[in-house]
Amino acid sequence: MATLIRNKLSNAATSVSNKSQAKVSGMFARMGFQAATDEEGLGFAACDDLDYEHRQAVQMDILKTDDVGVGATGEPMAEGDSHYQRDGTGPPPSASKDDGMCAELASQDRPKITAWEAGWNVTNAIQGMFVLGLPYAILHGGYLGLFLIIFAAVVCCYTGKILIACLYEENEDGQLVRVRDSYVDIANACCSPRFPRLGGVIVNVAQLIELVMTCILYVVVSGNLMYNSFPTLPVSQKSWAIMATAALLPCAFLKNLKAVSKFSLLCTLAHFVINILVIAYCLSRARDWAWDKVKFYIDVKKFPISIGIIVFSYTSQIFLPSLEGNMQKPKEFHCMMNWTHIAACILKGLFALVAYLTWADATKEVITDNLPSTIRAVVNIFLVAKALLSYPLPFFAAVEVFEKSLFQQGERSIFPNCYGEGGRLKSWGLSLRCALVVFTLLMAIYVPHFALLMGLTGSLTGAGLCFLLPSLFHLKLLWRKLLWHHVFFDVAIFVIGGICSISGFIHSMEGLIEAYKYNIND
Repeated sequence: MATLIRNKLSNAATSVSNKSQAKVSGMFARMGFQAATDEEGLGFAACDDLDYEHRQAVQMDILKTDDVGVGATGEPMAEGDSHYQRDGTGPPPSASKDDGMCAELASQDRPKITAWEAGWNVTNAIQGMFVLGLPYAILHGGYLGLFLIIFAAVVCCYTGKILIACLYEENEDGQLVRVRDSYVDIANACCSPRFPRLGGVIVNVAQLIELVMTCILYVVVSGNLMYNSFPTLPVSQKSWAIMATAALLPCAFLKNLKAVSKFSLLCTLAHFVINILVIAYCLSRARDWAWDKVKFYIDVKKFPISIGIIVFSYTSQIFLPSLEGNMQKPKEFHCMMNWTHIAACILKGLFALVAYLTWADATKEVITDNLPSTIRAVVNIFLVAKALLSYPLPFFAAVEVFEKSLFQQGERSIFPNCYGEGGRLKSWGLSLRCALVVFTLLMAIYVPHFALLMGLTGSLTGAGLCFLLPSLFHLKLLWRKLLWHHVFFDVAIFVIGGICSISGFIHSMEGLIEAYKYNIND
């Protein structure tokens, strides 16, 4: 009898213990300290390439009730007590329809990319069309502008590495385990437990601003290039921008980027060819280079704008967590970051210096506008084609963030779902996409200043995503493990980045107000 009573008391204590562990673990999970199980995490990653969808699936799994299930060993297991590990351990996936679908997709081998392929993606991000504005940065910064091209490469490489370090934590065995999957996950972890979703909102807003501004810059540069390629035609820059936007309206119907991605490699190769043509023309005029025009002093009013231009040309941090998570050998990430940023630094520095030496004080916002009319039209037409083909990428990403934030969060959505049965986009959802395209057109028409917009974006979101947030998150999440020089670097980057961001934003806004006030079109 005593044995029976003892067994019942023991079972009751075990049940209470399991329940309390489940509730405590579930509470910590809601605060952002834990993520989904290994199988579920892999299933979510296989369901969609976008970090946002992965994040929403993880949050949905975390918010499940604390019901007690049965583990593989037959012991009771609290569903709230989930551990995100990639060593194959952890509880089995639930038998729900959604989890079963994700588990089925997770069982398929998802292709991974090599370090060279990852480096190619990073190179595409930091060696795009916006290097055309770097000679204009040298115009107002001189040798200090060249130094900043090197400095920005070093800092962006470092912040990219520490951002990836924030994705990992040590387990009980002292091994690094990936517990987060995106920039937003890192931000949410830093703001937990008081504001578990505030960090994600801030990062999403910054990302949305940067993506929309990138779309606007593509329309601005298209109108600018076409206007300067055919100055004799009775067509204004605004009219060229309207025609470019008309060609971009089909982007509102995009469901995926398969059709667009086929042109990405061709566009990148064409851009490299254009850069080579510009450099070749500059080298042909090497005997006329104006070395005496490269200054050691700076234009105090215009130089902060140059800082924003340089920073914006290096922005890639928002894509790095997803890129590193899809590498065959994540340990090669640091090496990949080193050689891509060294190559970008050398190419950008040479391109900016050679172009400025050729045209000196006559350097324009978009350097191809300085080319002779005989070759300017051909080069600019290729650049316009590249800009129009590049527009769908940031546009589609901005639409994804916008739709998932406002329309596809289930009961937490502010507005009803914009997709109907079978994934068909509703008419009002299509209207919102068209409105976004028109918004980029209106901004490009009323603010047709490539360099000023690029400097404003780099100062506002580029510095935040590349300098401020990575250093702040690194200090917050890994403070106990950082050496003194890491703390010094992080604090220095945060302070310098903050000063550059504020000054660049103020001077860019002043430049835009002055240009609008005096109706300056070039």
